[in-house]
Amino acid sequence: MDSDGDNNNDGIDSCHPPGPRLRIGLTGGIGCGKSTVANLFAALGATLVDTDLIAHSMTVAGGAAMAAVKDAFGAHYLTPEGALDRAAMRARVFSDPAAKLRLEAILHPLIRDPADAQAAGARGMYVMFVVPLLVESGNWRGRVARVLAIDCPEALQVARVMARNGLQEAQVKAIMATQATREERLAAANDVITNHDGIAALAPQVAALHQLYSAISAEMSTIPMDHL
Repeated sequence: MDSDGDNNNDGIDSCHPPGPRLRIGLTGGIGCGKSTVANLFAALGATLVDTDLIAHSMTVAGGAAMAAVKDAFGAHYLTPEGALDRAAMRARVFSDPAAKLRLEAILHPLIRDPADAQAAGARGMYVMFVVPLLVESGNWRGRVARVLAIDCPEALQVARVMARNGLQEAQVKAIMATQATREERLAAANDVITNHDGIAALAPQVAALHQLYSAISAEMSTIPMDHL
């Protein structure tokens, strides 16, 4: 399905695993506050599936991705313990688009099954997949019914990441240059949360969308799966 501004139920079909039927894709650029917003939804009862956490589990020592990473990039991108050397890989992929695509080609297929397994065991009214590269990934955009973009000014993204990660401005901008633009994320979104005024301003936005998503999920639960 194409979820650009479309409010129908495309993307929710009998091929999806069991569990809550409404699947939301939460995305945003680096420093936009995805984790903060996701945790607010979780506090209201949403089930979170964080693809970054899944990817991290794949790249620890002995992780499912590590043999392929070593084959593709060499042992010098591994720590002495055999985990992914994140600093070295970050420097590589954000200066080499082909390397970034190669790493994503390794990780993305490995993420799908654990993500679906987590969604299948969900107990919330709906599942929220936290997917930083959702807009860039045709696969993920077709696996959710709605796209929620977390938005803030680009200058604020830079300032937050510099403070949080200790990176230089040029490094942050290089990372941002590899991601979808702010305009592309907003164009892809069904829903938008603005995150530039602190957590107090986030709470009412999250509460309103939680009500909407819960209502949609409740309505969908009355429709036979073969009619969706």
